[in-house]
Amino acid sequence: MTLPSMTLLYVDNPLNSAAFYQRLLGQAPVELSPGFALFVLNNGFKLGMWAKQGVKPTATLTGGGGELGFLCQDPQEVEARYNQWRELGLPIEQTPTEMEFGYTFVARDPDGHRLRVYALSE
Repeated sequence: MTLPSMTLLYVDNPLNSAAFYQRLLGQAPVELSPGFALFVLNNGFKLGMWAKQGVKPTATLTGGGGELGFLCQDPQEVEARYNQWRELGLPIEQTPTEMEFGYTFVARDPDGHRLRVYALSE
């Protein structure tokens, strides 16, 4: 069976998005051009940023139609990430709160993609 291997975000400017995610992830992209950027994270997860003007077929929905999830070990780590991201100036859509699945907050990237940080309930 072929399994998904990468998440692509459609962005206005891959160079700007790569700079944003480099600060957020603490590592540089492995590929970077005006039309595309790619991060390969330590766990093997691939995150690409593609200039939405070049996407074929044309995307009808860009930022905000889904979420990129960041799993934390516990609520304290969620709080630490929340404070760090606020200091970086990320727009916060949902402050840290307890939900049915765990403790979470939501921020947005420059293109409006939702970034959910969470720790699962035990």
